[in-house]
Amino acid sequence: MNLTYRLLNVFTDGDKPFTGNPLCVFEDATGLSDQDMQNLARQLNLSETTFVMPGGRDVSANVRIFTPNYEMPFAGHPTLGTAYVVHELFGGGDAILLRMPAGDIPVRVAGDVWTLQANPPTSLPVDVPLAELTRMIGLTADRVAAQPLWVDTGTVQLILPLRSAADVRAAAADPRLLIQFATRPGGESLVYLWAPTGTETIEARLFFTQNGAVVEDPATGSACANLGGWFVANVEVGLRRRIHQGSAIGRPSVLDLTVDDAGTIFVSGTVLEVGRGTFTF
Repeated sequence: MNLTYRLLNVFTDGDKPFTGNPLCVFEDATGLSDQDMQNLARQLNLSETTFVMPGGRDVSANVRIFTPNYEMPFAGHPTLGTAYVVHELFGGGDAILLRMPAGDIPVRVAGDVWTLQANPPTSLPVDVPLAELTRMIGLTADRVAAQPLWVDTGTVQLILPLRSAADVRAAAADPRLLIQFATRPGGESLVYLWAPTGTETIEARLFFTQNGAVVEDPATGSACANLGGWFVANVEVGLRRRIHQGSAIGRPSVLDLTVDDAGTIFVSGTVLEVGRGTFTF
């Protein structure tokens, strides 16, 4: 079987080739089993790999998203990167609708900016003392700026607001404590840290566990959407924020978050194609 794929960077810093979050998109996954897709994602070992299948008349494409270890119902940078590939393959104007396990995700393109509309958010309080949450990331409880929340706009994540960008940069996640205090339904453990750097700018980092170790993500569109859900839960709407992530691991990334007056959440960024190939097995 010969499968064509594309390599992309999503949420890039302009047109710089080694910025953003890497993604592999298989252009036609028709006939692949779930295990085939999981094996391919594990082989490539990127944070996510996506698989495109024909969409029919009501959606542009059906999409599956796999990490090296499991399938995700939704993720931000795979959504925008896959929309780019689907648009290249099938056209369809400036509006793309991708069907994922989390539901139908609309994406629009304007110039070189791709924007997804997230699912309406739900949120839950975090039933862990602040002292334990901050010990998990090597900080003290006084560095928390507001109430942490579990937020879900397609995938559940722990959103933890800190007082300053210096706090975000100083954080270092302990894998044992991350598993103990920040494990979401489904088994993955993660925390998204953020702090304002200006009236409309934010610095963020996301730590997650993989095979018992802590990994840091360079650009997390789903967490950006969940940050929008955090703002909605705190009755903050009608806002725009530019989020910088990934510098701590040498992959600077830029994500734009919009929460409109009705509380609808949009996540935007640029996509850069950096390679193509064929996988044979």
